[in-house]
Amino acid sequence: MRRLLLPGSVAAFGLLNAVAFFHARALTHFSPAASPRTAAPEQLTPAARLWLLLTGMRNPRPVNGPPPEFPCQTVHFEGPNGRLAAWYGPPVGAPCGTVALFHGYAGEKSRLVAEAAFFHRLGYAVLLVDFAGSGGSAGARTTVGHHEAADVAAAVRWLGARPGGPGPLVLYGASMGAVAILRAEAELGVRPAANVLECPFGSLRQTVRNRFAALGVPAWPLADILVFWGGVQNGFWGPDLSAERYAARVATPTLLMWGTADPRVTRAETDAVFASLAGPKVRHDFVGAGHESYSQRDGAAWQQQIERFLRR
Repeated sequence: MRRLLLPGSVAAFGLLNAVAFFHARALTHFSPAASPRTAAPEQLTPAARLWLLLTGMRNPRPVNGPPPEFPCQTVHFEGPNGRLAAWYGPPVGAPCGTVALFHGYAGEKSRLVAEAAFFHRLGYAVLLVDFAGSGGSAGARTTVGHHEAADVAAAVRWLGARPGGPGPLVLYGASMGAVAILRAEAELGVRPAANVLECPFGSLRQTVRNRFAALGVPAWPLADILVFWGGVQNGFWGPDLSAERYAARVATPTLLMWGTADPRVTRAETDAVFASLAGPKVRHDFVGAGHESYSQRDGAAWQQQIERFLRR
């Protein structure tokens, strides 16, 4: 009996690793932009969820939508992950400072045009950045916030090299963009004047576990194996990717926002990240909002929170 159990256990472990390796690659490497995107897990039927578990997600390379309506120029600068593309909108009149905006997972800079337009109306210069692998930037992969932190640092360096510098610098990030900002400050020496962070996930491990929960599949042990292989494939230690851990080393004044109906970032994660922030902090929860743009869901409340925070 034991002679049968051991080979069966080894085969099962090997199969789990093969499935996790395949899913980790699909999660972190974009397919050609023309391929169809897999729907969010919570939108799939049970049969479609099973098929997704067996075949992996389709994750086409994000393509930019229309640029902002306010005057801006396309700029490029080098980062350690490749050449980055961004839209830079100079301020109208005397500048208040600069806001650099960073998108979420499988997104690109045009997703934040509405948010950038609001900051621009307040008198800020704005920089909307495509992370490596997205939009007009080089590459075809994402690391869910780890390597993207170096893109944040590269954007800050580019702004600092401009004549007169950026002035007071505000970093704005959504989901993965928020996590990248926290790591850039905790580990890469970025020092802005303020942060505006929307729905940062607590850790890569937890966000993968949440995706398995959305599929109705037990997270253990596949989620942990997937996180391991995702890091190995992309040159970092996956279990260390943690917004909660980074936040404990961030003393920047921060506004943290979250939606109470978010299926991808839990209240417990949000509570932990907010509690860990080491500097002055303000939090606002959007009741009934999911993992989405708060400015588009409830623009008046979102603008009020931003203006109140920046006045402080």
